[in-house]
Amino acid sequence: MDEKATGCDKKAPMKTLLSAPEKRFILWLAPKFPAWTTSRLLTMMTVLWILGVIGFGMLAGRTGNRHWLWLSSLMIFMQWFTDCFDGAIGRARNEGLIKWGFYMDHFLDFVFMCAVFIGWSFLFEGLHNKLLWFMSLGMGCLMVNAFLGFGATNQFKITYLATGPTEMRLYFMLVNTAITLFGTGWIEKSIVYLFIAFWLGIITVVYRTQKYIYAIDMEIKHQQEIGDQS
Repeated sequence: MDEKATGCDKKAPMKTLLSAPEKRFILWLAPKFPAWTTSRLLTMMTVLWILGVIGFGMLAGRTGNRHWLWLSSLMIFMQWFTDCFDGAIGRARNEGLIKWGFYMDHFLDFVFMCAVFIGWSFLFEGLHNKLLWFMSLGMGCLMVNAFLGFGATNQFKITYLATGPTEMRLYFMLVNTAITLFGTGWIEKSIVYLFIAFWLGIITVVYRTQKYIYAIDMEIKHQQEIGDQS
């Protein structure tokens, strides 16, 4: 979404393997969208992708037909596509949805990421089901970290450990493919380790964020002490 001149424009540079080619793709295709395709429309389409990824996960779990997950992966791809271009189109056409875009775009991104884990939860029972719900909670922790970090530093960072939203969606699609082709047995055997690795990653992100903000505070304090002495 268009985020200029409001404080919403302080997004940290995306430094991932896919960020550069993704940016070139967006710049190439954005001018080719028809006039009726608005920034607001693309943002709100995430509601459809949320319902789809939960619904197809439910169908895969309830029917036992894992091929429904191909459509779940399509929902993930479509969410990536519309999320890529809502901001580019808003800026190019000066639609003015600056604060609304920042709020609604990132709120729906958060709900969608949680919805992926909810969709998977229908494929499992017992402990495995509960662990997936707690991993969904972990996505919430990452979003809270991002927004609190933004409030403290005025810089909105959404890339952590060389992984951004695009890479995360790709990982989701790879998991869907693996479940479809090989079943859920491999996840049932490894989910505890995946759960631990997932939360260790979150802890690492939070630790690095607080360390960075602490360093900012100490630098401000140091500059104030220099000013008091002069």
